[in-house]
Amino acid sequence: MGSHFLPAQVKKMDTLVFQPMFGDSTLVLSTYSYKLNDKDSIQFDVLKFYISGIEFLNKGKPVWKEENSFHLIDASQEKTMSVILKRSSSIICDQIKFNIGIDSTINVSGAMGGDLDPTKGMYWTWQSGYINFKLEGISNVCKSKNQEFQYHVGGYESPFNAFQTVTLDCKRSNKIEIDIKELLSGIDLSKQDHIMSPSAEAVVLAQKISKTFSVQAQ
Repeated sequence: MGSHFLPAQVKKMDTLVFQPMFGDSTLVLSTYSYKLNDKDSIQFDVLKFYISGIEFLNKGKPVWKEENSFHLIDASQEKTMSVILKRSSSIICDQIKFNIGIDSTINVSGAMGGDLDPTKGMYWTWQSGYINFKLEGISNVCKSKNQEFQYHVGGYESPFNAFQTVTLDCKRSNKIEIDIKELLSGIDLSKQDHIMSPSAEAVVLAQKISKTFSVQAQ
């Protein structure tokens, strides 16, 4: 379990900063190639994902929840990676909880505005709904055209519901990292370079994505 903080320490969580990583390195799009191993490399061109339903817990019970909580994190737009929360700094919490993706209620409501606007490139159709997580790039491992890989992870209907919930211990830091290297460690890019619709494969990948988030310790 996480530690209980004084109000002054909790105040740092008024803004959440989502930081994509590749192992120990900050992930930068379309500029650097990262090493998968001694001979294989990878470059990332797109990384977008939805964070929703942000709430803080204390001893397992909710103490604050954001209303209309939908945020599109886009690694190509630095300003989107900081989420400002309109909450009291006096709240005592030991965990933060959030969802990766858009829940079924919003999906069946059809396309919406703001970060949920279809022009953001994260909406399939009214039948398939929103894309929860999008990762694209190139790697010499891929056997696809132009050595491209594309993972568009979503789906809200059973049995292909890719919606995931993450709960993390607070560690006196407002930075939440997502490690793409850890995510790809369980994927054979030579055999699985595309996921483009709701499917069993998308659900498995969504579950892996949820395990790559962590709060950076200070």
